[in-house]
Amino acid sequence: MHAIARRRVLLGASAWAWASSVPVRGASAQAAPAAPAAWPTRPLRIVVPFPAGGTTDLLARVLAEPLGARLGQPVVVENRGGAGGNIGADAVAKSNDGHTLLMATIGTAAINYGLYRTTMPYKPEDLAAVSNMAGVPNVIVAAPNVEARTLADAVALAKRRREGLTIGSSGNGTSLHLTGELLKQAAGIDLVHVPFRGSGPMLTEVIAGRVDLAVDNLPSSLGHIRDGRLRALAVTGEKRAPALPDTPTTREAGFPAVDAVAWFGIQVPARTPRPVVERLATEIQAVVRDPAVRAKIEEQGAEPVGDTPEQFEAYIKREIARWGEVVRRANVVLD
Repeated sequence: MHAIARRRVLLGASAWAWASSVPVRGASAQAAPAAPAAWPTRPLRIVVPFPAGGTTDLLARVLAEPLGARLGQPVVVENRGGAGGNIGADAVAKSNDGHTLLMATIGTAAINYGLYRTTMPYKPEDLAAVSNMAGVPNVIVAAPNVEARTLADAVALAKRRREGLTIGSSGNGTSLHLTGELLKQAAGIDLVHVPFRGSGPMLTEVIAGRVDLAVDNLPSSLGHIRDGRLRALAVTGEKRAPALPDTPTTREAGFPAVDAVAWFGIQVPARTPRPVVERLATEIQAVVRDPAVRAKIEEQGAEPVGDTPEQFEAYIKREIARWGEVVRRANVVLD
């Protein structure tokens, strides 16, 4: 090999080895070097730790195509559900190929650490934050046959009924289940939790009138609400959802403690080189700022975010602490 060409090859290999040794955490965005020119070298995959069709899956697919266009490699979505999202999240945490991303949720990145106290397969430090993609309010809905037009009506009805009311969620320990627990605590009422394996079967039972109330991520219920098959009583979060401007927040309804926003963002294995984390964050922020993508996110009833790794990391830490306390007060343990 020509001496100059050989020198270039060796310098390129050294640069990649040095970049791979940069710690995932701690370095600022300004101080981090550019991502290695060779990355990505093949298609990337976003692991969705839940079945297809839910909010997590929908948002991952909104992100995948434009992110792939910006990175110059296809981005495929792989659904790998089970154990409240822990199976898919753990697979990403243990991945070492540099091309695997996790569509993290409030459950996999925060709530599950309190729920699975002895069987949690990964730790917070096993995953690095990249960017929070979107926040989604939860919505409290009533079955068509329930005589409640407002959240206050539902609370009064639960107090009048000796057996209380039933309230569905997409599973034990989800943010939807815990939102119901917050309502029980704030209103001092009896709500019998009915867990389902996903929003789809839950909504079927509520629409049929076999479950009185439910808490759901807004995107999953929005079509049913608009079609009149479900009655929206309140949305969680600090402000009304643009997709449901006539539905009050839980704060407006008199229950400020019932505050829960589901969120969805990208995490990667902690060993991922910092330049790659920064490159991914930059591209995701650009995707989320794109008007066409923002419109798709907002159509789902979600609010685009697109923050930095540092901001997302700090937010995750706050959410772990907050939901750990909610889980403790509700005495919900899944192992």
